[in-house]
This record gives sequence, structure tokens and C-alpha cells, in this order.
Amino acid sequence: MGDVVNLRQFKKTKARSEKEKHAEQSRISHGRTKAEKSLTTALNDKAEKSLNQGKLEKSQKNPE
Repeated sequence: MGDVVNLRQFKKTKARSEKEKHAEQSRISHGRTKAEKSLTTALNDKAEKSLNQGKLEKSQKNPE
């Protein structure tokens, strides 16, 4: 037979682990320094500029 489990304790343990997962995600997204944030924005801007450099513009044709 299986072990007897106290459901109240099981629910509390599960809630704690879920809360810890959420806290870890928050630490990752909000716990960055100003230098890290500015570096990320600079890299994103650079990538966007290089992407836009390869775009071809459509020419305006006269529909006559």
C-alpha cells in the first residue's frame, strides 16, 4: 500500500513551490541593473537597424 499523505501539508507544500517559481521569474525579469537594461536596449536597437538596412523599398510607379 502507498504512504498516507496529509492533504493539508501537501497543498501547502505545493503552494510554496508555485510561489517560489513565480518569485524566481520575477527576479529574472525585474532584478536587472540599469547597465544590463541599457545594454539590452542597445543590442535590440543595433539588431533592428541591421535588419532594416537589408529591406528593399517599393518604388512609386505611375498607374497610367
